[in-house]
Amino acid sequence: MMLSMLSNRSWSTAVLRGAVVVAVLLAWLAAGGAGGVAIGNLSDVQQNDAAAFLPEGAESTRAAEAARAFVEDTTLPAIVVSEAEAPLSPEQVATIMAFAERVPDLPVGQDGTVGDLLTGTPVAIPAEDGLAVMVVVPLDAERANAQNGEDRAVNAVVDSLRDAVDADLDLAGVTTWVTGPAAGIADLVAAFAGIDGLLLVVALAVVLVILVVVYRSPSLPITVLATSMLALTLAALVVYRLAEADVLVLNGQSQGILFILVVGAATDYSLLIVSRYRDELRLVESPYTAMRRALRATIEPVAASAGTVIAGVLCLLLSDLTSNSSLGPVAAVGIVSAFLAATTLLPALLLIAGRWSRLIFWPRVPRPGAAVDRVDETAEQVEARSGAWGRISAAIARRPRRTWVLTAAVLLLLTAWVPTFQAQGTSESDVFLTEVDSVAGEQALARHFDAGGVQPVVVVGPEADAGALVTALTAVDGVVGAEVTADEDGAPVVVDGRVRIEAVTTQAPESQEALDVVVDIRDTVRGVSPGSMVGGVAAERVDTLATAGRDLVVIVPVVLVVILVVLIGLLRSVVAPLLLMGANLLSFGATLGIGALVFNHVFGFPGADPTVPLYAFVFLVALGIDYSIFLMTRVREEALVHGTRDGVRRGLSVTGGVITSAGIVLAATFGALAVLPLLFLVQLAFLVALGVLIDALVVRTLLVPALVHDVGRASWWPWQNRIRD
Repeated sequence: MMLSMLSNRSWSTAVLRGAVVVAVLLAWLAAGGAGGVAIGNLSDVQQNDAAAFLPEGAESTRAAEAARAFVEDTTLPAIVVSEAEAPLSPEQVATIMAFAERVPDLPVGQDGTVGDLLTGTPVAIPAEDGLAVMVVVPLDAERANAQNGEDRAVNAVVDSLRDAVDADLDLAGVTTWVTGPAAGIADLVAAFAGIDGLLLVVALAVVLVILVVVYRSPSLPITVLATSMLALTLAALVVYRLAEADVLVLNGQSQGILFILVVGAATDYSLLIVSRYRDELRLVESPYTAMRRALRATIEPVAASAGTVIAGVLCLLLSDLTSNSSLGPVAAVGIVSAFLAATTLLPALLLIAGRWSRLIFWPRVPRPGAAVDRVDETAEQVEARSGAWGRISAAIARRPRRTWVLTAAVLLLLTAWVPTFQAQGTSESDVFLTEVDSVAGEQALARHFDAGGVQPVVVVGPEADAGALVTALTAVDGVVGAEVTADEDGAPVVVDGRVRIEAVTTQAPESQEALDVVVDIRDTVRGVSPGSMVGGVAAERVDTLATAGRDLVVIVPVVLVVILVVLIGLLRSVVAPLLLMGANLLSFGATLGIGALVFNHVFGFPGADPTVPLYAFVFLVALGIDYSIFLMTRVREEALVHGTRDGVRRGLSVTGGVITSAGIVLAATFGALAVLPLLFLVQLAFLVALGVLIDALVVRTLLVPALVHDVGRASWWPWQNRIRD
């Protein structure tokens, strides 16, 4: 009777376990089906126009809002510029002018035309030197940024113009480009179009190769990769819905970072759980018992790691730049999805085969009795069976102070190059790392026209100061002329006692030189009319750079404090978290120093956007600390039984392989961002990949273990009473 009851209970337990596993898998498959569609539709809810990157409270933003009252429609111009080495013939000029007349009839989408999106008539303007003609196509900004089928209307217009140029303006000795702000947006969107294609394929391929090398198993890498992919589909589904409802802003760079972050983080968490699960399978017969033990041991460090990254990226909400602040919640959604997948989907996938689940490790299947309980082993025995990591641990234990002093000295030496990191911004033409039509056309415009004429500097000020402002503006070096916006009768347009003045500059608003002109204009305007506001594209770039610099000063300290609080709660200590934070700051400094050397002297980059070091800091401090968290939680677990110094030796020995693998995976996935031909993403990819490798291979391997070993039990102050000497 008793045996029958036990048998029934065992059968019921098995059925319940199987039902839970199946339910979890079905839930994730449903999320994957909906999320797979969302991945393909994310581009529909992207906002890559200038407004998505503007500082919300800056002078240029306020000036833009005030200036809208003076015009019926906000214009987003596309420009067709034709250039010849010799003066254009009358016939060639006539052909270009005839082309301008046909522009409104060019098709856009299935049923529309360019004329449906215009705010005025396209005008052909010959250059004074006779070597070029530009055709200005004034698009309505709101309608151009609206969706048109699968693409935004602006992309369709630019594609239509380029097709027409190829068909109708193939003139001997003449080169023609489609440029201007509209073409710049279209080219940027085209560059980001690789995100849900090439970028994802490259990232997944790299991760798969690394997992095959790590596990030497045909099925386990696929299981981990499936976990990462379904985590990505969940993140895409949530982000898509939130962006569609205008709860958050998604742009191309945020989407690229989301893809990489989810795949990398989910794989890292999976590696840690699988490693502990395999260890437990060597001690117990039941895969369910082994998984329960593995999750109990890893849930805290994995949750702390996810919480640290979430807390770090959410600090970006403090930014006044929408492009920065929006990345915070997008990345946070990605990390939550990665955590949920690793702690629910992965265990279900690993247990789907029931009592035969251990066979997923084939051909190296872990068997009970293949390992002894680690409590019975000495630190020397642990090191002896841990191979290279055991030898590294033993070497650090012999000379901990020399190890951490030398390591810190090398990192400090590399940090000395940080002041040479050029993060004062770059011109718009430097954003692309490949030849782009809009950039080449902009350069042609600058050779033959007043480059600032298409997008002039805009000043909004009191009507009474209009004359003085125009006089003062025309006297500014770099300003060709200035005039008040007038109506059809030539009378100044006055709104709420204010007028709008356009100042044409000699420099293109996308260039770095135009920023200096704007600074001079603002100084001049403040002296003439303190209540006036200066806006326009160049002014927006000035304010964006200033805001990005302010973000560094504000966000960096907040990130440090938030992560320190998380570490204190996790490690039940103050000293150890301070040691970890100091080590990671050294790692970030060394990464930025190496980045400065490579960017300036190897790649010859023209500089960097100020958001590059900000993003690099947030991701490196939040992600890089993960490896120290994974190590130190194991060290604390061992220290409770064996003491701090033995705990360091054991912790480094048994976690060395898995943490190194996790670091390489994350570095490789972030490195995949470099396949997109955009300066910002290539620089961020280099810095984060390098920094993660330094954190995983140097900081976690040498600096942190040596420091904690040297400090000893005091590392756990003020709650060190439970730790043995």
